[in-house]
Amino acid sequence: MTAFDAGELIGELTVTLDVDVLVGAYADRDGPPGDPASVLGTLGAHGIKAGAVASLRAALFDMRTGNDEVLATGTTRDDVVPVGTVDLRDPLGAVREIERLVPKGVRAIRLFPDEQGVEAGFPSVRHVARKAAGLGLTVLTGGDVRRFWQPFAGLGANVVFLDTHFYHLGDFLVAAADEPGFHTSTRLLNSPDALETVPADRLLYGSRTPHYEPVVPLLRLATSGLKPEEIAAVAGGNARRLLG
Repeated sequence: MTAFDAGELIGELTVTLDVDVLVGAYADRDGPPGDPASVLGTLGAHGIKAGAVASLRAALFDMRTGNDEVLATGTTRDDVVPVGTVDLRDPLGAVREIERLVPKGVRAIRLFPDEQGVEAGFPSVRHVARKAAGLGLTVLTGGDVRRFWQPFAGLGANVVFLDTHFYHLGDFLVAAADEPGFHTSTRLLNSPDALETVPADRLLYGSRTPHYEPVVPLLRLATSGLKPEEIAAVAGGNARRLLG
């Protein structure tokens, strides 16, 4: 029996920007080291040149200090695109934090509704969505796409749904048909035809390093039926377009 060699199948695929990278740790669970050096080392070991990096500290404990840590890392490393994180449990504070981050060059914010116990119908989500759309920011959001598309509808917002599961891909496609700014991460689109079903300009490679295995989405992208130029767009071109 021949051993399965994922590296051989992935080949020379290079991701120029991973849209789903986290630093920090979950206080209530075991996990890998979340320090920037180890996280970025993991990316590099898998041929991923840069990451859109958000802070778990900002999501779970303190927006300002967590975001400042990511911003500081971004000033010293070319492989980091800082992403601002806001706390939907504090919608007024979240908007103040967005206003603080924009002059610092932040072009995207990240939402953690599941970790913060926030549902799509909460007023805080729509409040933050309107602010982000009004400032031209891209929103990277977790949550079930079947619900979390709604707060962003009709705003002309650029949104990347990070948790789109291939079981829910039809719902994403229906919602995205009326929303040209709706995009999805590839992380959970691992069925045989999922990537090929989505317009390539709506797909962004995401791994959720270090809390998910980067090889799985890499392998699916490398063995997809997409054209080389489409793979390059998914592997970073689309993310650069959205995040600047």
